[in-house]
Amino acid sequence: MLFIEPTRPNAYTGSPLDRASGRRGDAAFLASALAASESLFVPLWRTRNLLRDGRQGGPEAVFLSGESARALRPSQDDGPVRPWAFLGLWNERAVFAVDASEAEDPHTLVPAAAGSFRDLRPTTGVLAAPEAAVLAGARALLHWQSRHRFCGVCGGPCRVEQGGHVLRCSQCGTEHFPRTDPAVIMLVHRGDSALLGHSAHFPAPTMYSTLAGFVEPGESLEEAVAREVFEETGVRVRHVRYHSSQPWPFPASLMLGFYAEATDAALAVDRAELEDARWFSRAEIRNPEAGGFTLPRPDSIARRLIEDWVAAT
Repeated sequence: MLFIEPTRPNAYTGSPLDRASGRRGDAAFLASALAASESLFVPLWRTRNLLRDGRQGGPEAVFLSGESARALRPSQDDGPVRPWAFLGLWNERAVFAVDASEAEDPHTLVPAAAGSFRDLRPTTGVLAAPEAAVLAGARALLHWQSRHRFCGVCGGPCRVEQGGHVLRCSQCGTEHFPRTDPAVIMLVHRGDSALLGHSAHFPAPTMYSTLAGFVEPGESLEEAVAREVFEETGVRVRHVRYHSSQPWPFPASLMLGFYAEATDAALAVDRAELEDARWFSRAEIRNPEAGGFTLPRPDSIARRLIEDWVAAT
């Protein structure tokens, strides 16, 4: 049975925030913090985060405060309240996520030199880890708000409560809480070989990665691992062991990483799920260029699972 410890944190983990969940229902605190000049605001526009080029050429997150955040602060004086959420405290400063998606040009709401709104994914592994975790959390929470404006029970409009962490139906009173879709991602191994697959959805035609799939209702994580592997490749597994997890707010998933041991090596690939699946030796994975294939991006949990397995001897 294989036990492998993670060698380093996954992307979007290690948030520096004190989530301060006890303050979410404190209306006086939230009103004061929203108006405070020292509070920090994380703006989003149509799922994009505000970033700028740093001194070393890499991206930096932009947190607005004081006068630079004036146009973003939620207010009921000029119509509907802009979607927002209290993320927590960072060194005792309140941090809020604010959705500016209603603006056709979001740069009218931020200082001209603040930066530009960009997709967060290409910055993973380059953006400072604490900043990436905060921006990912802001993206996930506001995406959930945007998709649950109306009650799934009666269809009534929902209002924001608990600092953006609860949506309550204004008609039937049902409370709705932020949702995260659990997805298992697993490296299947047998002896000195690991099973990797290629999907038509991958960004590179030569990329091979770990298998993955969403957890179904009424299913344990271990059962989801076994089912997904069998459905995609026809391989039965045992000894499913947890490795680590990674928030994946694109749009709202939590990737749960596992290792699983194959009981045999015979493959019956479901071509509707994968274009190809193969067994690769540790030597082949250490030198993918020689084999004419590529591995997942270095910041992904898939790559972490592969690299930690290769390093385990």
